[in-house]
Amino acid sequence: MARDENIAAQEKLGEGINAGNLDVIHEVFAPDVVDHDPAPDQGPGPDGFRHFFETMTTAFPDLQVTVDHLVADDENVCIAYQISGTHNGEFLGVAGTGKPVQARAVQIARFRDGQIVERWGSTDALTILQQVGATPAG
Repeated sequence: MARDENIAAQEKLGEGINAGNLDVIHEVFAPDVVDHDPAPDQGPGPDGFRHFFETMTTAFPDLQVTVDHLVADDENVCIAYQISGTHNGEFLGVAGTGKPVQARAVQIARFRDGQIVERWGSTDALTILQQVGATPAG
């Protein structure tokens, strides 16, 4: 049962982000959540995640998260996913360009009682920066 509950919470998070409903963050992330790979300027806990996603949805107002692959056990949900959107606001110091972006990412989330208590992850920010013209394509 825990596995299905955790998958449902992960899906709820993705649906909330895609719909622009960031209130879901405080439902899915435990108050004492630890992010082992925080973004620059991301504070601790659910508020840190909310700030991160506010920054992302300001930079990419049409931000979408699409899960390509999911693996789960009773405690962990691991996803390989893509983010996409239009760069209309500042991202890592680069002013909005109106260019579409798409990048891959991976996340491992450990759950307790249907909430994320630990997170590890990586997003291909270099690809995003290349797509908006901030760095030469490699």
